[in-house]
Amino acid sequence: MYARLLCVCLAAVSVVADVIEDCKLSGDKTSSTEQALLSRLAPLKHKRFETTYNDGKDSYTYTFVVCGHVFNSSTSTNEGLVQNDTKASKTTVIGRIDETHIINGTDWILLIYKNGEKYDSHCGSEPRKAMIMISCNKNTLADGFTIISEEKDKNKECFYLFEMDSSVACPIEESHLSVGSILLIVFAVLVGLYIIGGFLYQRFVVGAKGMDQFPNITFWRELGNLVADGCDFVCRSQPRSSETAYRGVGDDHLGEEPEERDDHLLPM
Repeated sequence: MYARLLCVCLAAVSVVADVIEDCKLSGDKTSSTEQALLSRLAPLKHKRFETTYNDGKDSYTYTFVVCGHVFNSSTSTNEGLVQNDTKASKTTVIGRIDETHIINGTDWILLIYKNGEKYDSHCGSEPRKAMIMISCNKNTLADGFTIISEEKDKNKECFYLFEMDSSVACPIEESHLSVGSILLIVFAVLVGLYIIGGFLYQRFVVGAKGMDQFPNITFWRELGNLVADGCDFVCRSQPRSSETAYRGVGDDHLGEEPEERDDHLLPM
């Protein structure tokens, strides 16, 4: 049991480490926040997405791989997102995974691949850059990859903007159960197991019928009587009278009879 749990933990750590290794964060020093964000993308690692853009004059296909190489060959140059001009049969690297930047908000993660191929004449001939906005969608692991726009009418800081939906961008929901609620749930489960297990034992092992199938029925009946007596003792406002409803008819309950005088019967 413990060995299996250890293997699962090591596998999870290995996945996170692989994602961080493939997607190298840009900058001399990376923050723990960026590394934590990058680790959230572990379920999407090496997943491939494609989208097309066609305006009648130009036709492009964009291929995006999360922390992985688009071209699976020895000639790969860390390309993470590429553009394929279907009319001119030309492939252009827009961003590379060895120059990764990542930020997030409440329900979104922005993954940035920098150091793409340089523009020919516009944007100051700077390297291309791909920005992928990953929005929260609890109903899918990853879907809806599409291009939004290409910002290239500037002297610098041009970029390609993409978007997609994924549950990895959703905020982590914390459990709102209190300690008392957890204890009540555990208690209810134990009581249910006690009743069901005892019922099955009484019926199929002991062979009991009717109410006798309830586990420890004699104990619970006696306990019920004790509880009733205790409630009767505590909750009554006046104690019960010990006198009986009817008095006895003994001599001690008889009043003195009036003395009979028979003087009038004597002769005068």
